[in-house]
Amino acid sequence: MTFLSSSVFNLTLFFFSFFIAGPLPVLSQACKSSCGDLPIRYPFGTGPGCGDPRFQNFVTCKCDSPQGRERLVLTAASGSYTIQWIDYGNHIIYIQDPTISTCSCMQPSRGFALDWSAPFSFPENTVFALLGCSVTASPVFNNSFNNNFKKNNAPLCDVSGGPICSQIYACPAVVGLNLPLYSPASSCCVYSPVDLGPSFDMDLKKLQCESYTAVIDFDYRQLDAAKWKYGIALKYRFSVNNVYPLSCLQCENSNGVCGYVGSYNSFACNCPFGVTTSTDCSFQESFWSHGVKSNNIPRVFTGK
Repeated sequence: MTFLSSSVFNLTLFFFSFFIAGPLPVLSQACKSSCGDLPIRYPFGTGPGCGDPRFQNFVTCKCDSPQGRERLVLTAASGSYTIQWIDYGNHIIYIQDPTISTCSCMQPSRGFALDWSAPFSFPENTVFALLGCSVTASPVFNNSFNNNFKKNNAPLCDVSGGPICSQIYACPAVVGLNLPLYSPASSCCVYSPVDLGPSFDMDLKKLQCESYTAVIDFDYRQLDAAKWKYGIALKYRFSVNNVYPLSCLQCENSNGVCGYVGSYNSFACNCPFGVTTSTDCSFQESFWSHGVKSNNIPRVFTGK
């Protein structure tokens, strides 16, 4: 039996069973278009074989037991973080580190780190500030680097970050770091390495700092720390050209969800009723309207 005739046979058998035996148990899409309250679009996916394989190890949909609530999770070198929102228009995801310090709540933290292979970077208007750093021992303030740091001429602190440190130290919550209100800004460092440095790592224990804060869409004209937007923003790209794949767009426009199959991670469109094809899901509408025609059947992945 040829591949095409086998595909037609599988589809015909499925729908024939539907009409003869009555409604079958609902066959859902293996790749879902939402996770909890978040809509899921390419390049992200809800599980194995969904979305872009480059993101598979870093973003996935998890179910919290026993409540059974779904949430989209980013897995990073420093831990797992709930993704709060995805700005698909600007290619940015927003996560919240529960240990991050804000103007209303400051607490010790171990920092934040991405895997070096993670397909993310930080938007230019994101500001990281290290808080409660040892003025005498922290490597961010002096040149006595240990084996964990490579000595170079690039400063680790932005010299223009003084106003940011002064404002965050003016928040009453600073006492949570065992610092007095209006502490000298000398123990604060607006961290300057691009993307947290070549290792994408901000290890506060090594840096000898108590905590950190991260401000999204920072505006230097707004110096009221209570009005800053705290959290972590990560920018992603589709590819080197950063162009949305046409095949995926056609798949999503036909109520499919983009994914991949096989050892070469070939593109796949996951359709309703559990069918996965190499193009899109428009053949299903054609089936219901006009019946099966061999020239309308795309390649169907049957798992065999």
